[in-house]
Amino acid sequence: MSVNVFNALGTAFLGPQPFAFDRAMMLAGQPATFVSPVGPLGSNVAPFLPADLDGSTLPPTGAPNSYVGFPANGRYTVYHFHVDFATPSNSTFTTFAHPRAAAFTRLCPTTRSCVPQLGAGGSSKLDAIADRLMFRLAYRNFGTFESVVSNYTVSSGGVAGVRWFELRNVTAGPVRVFQQSTYQPDTTWRWMGSVAMNSFGDLAVGFSASSSSIFPQIRYAGRLVTDPKNTLAQGEAHLFDGTGAQQDTSNRWGDYSSMSIDPVDDATFWYTTEYYDTTSSFNWRTRIGNFKLR
Repeated sequence: MSVNVFNALGTAFLGPQPFAFDRAMMLAGQPATFVSPVGPLGSNVAPFLPADLDGSTLPPTGAPNSYVGFPANGRYTVYHFHVDFATPSNSTFTTFAHPRAAAFTRLCPTTRSCVPQLGAGGSSKLDAIADRLMFRLAYRNFGTFESVVSNYTVSSGGVAGVRWFELRNVTAGPVRVFQQSTYQPDTTWRWMGSVAMNSFGDLAVGFSASSSSIFPQIRYAGRLVTDPKNTLAQGEAHLFDGTGAQQDTSNRWGDYSSMSIDPVDDATFWYTTEYYDTTSSFNWRTRIGNFKLR
């Protein structure tokens, strides 16, 4: 687990911090401990996410859990978390690699009043939360290689776009960016994304979509493993179109959404996020939908 730590008043960011919990003991109903070998890493360290396993093939024996940090300085930071619950002092959290991200422009770096929506004024623009990776950092072991995929929101063409990426060889190295691209096909704002990859290697990105002429909608786009790299060649579809705007909620929207893979067929995508059916405050609805790309 990763945590963004603040002071007791919530006024100062102290940095991200990793945690590991003794799952085996928890499932057995036994007293369980947690391990965090480093404290908050400082406000100059970008937030990070832990790799989250998809599929039935586990990471290589003895492999660490990989964390990936937001590329605030132009590079992703890959960390390795080695956990020893028997002797917690043996646990380590270390920097492993710094693969370069494609250049991007930060979206709304000085304000949370960012994303427009139909029927809502400036004070009700939505927070893009564009200073961190979006949930999840989805990990999959394909046998001959390992991948993690995730996304974050960037400024593109004067609106919000979803920058999605795939890193490979995150446990043994050398870590490389296998593909990355910004999805921004028109003048609609797209943000609050979530990415996952199924057992075929097909990838889907779910996100919220909004503008001054539409209420926030739930959409997704995807690619087959055989499609050209760096493209979402299967196009975009609407999962659900909201019929209301969010007002007076300190600009926060959805954080966060979740794209996951059906454990039965390891192929179907399930996406969960929020919408509004009427323009109001603190009265969002949750929508869960599924789809296949083949």
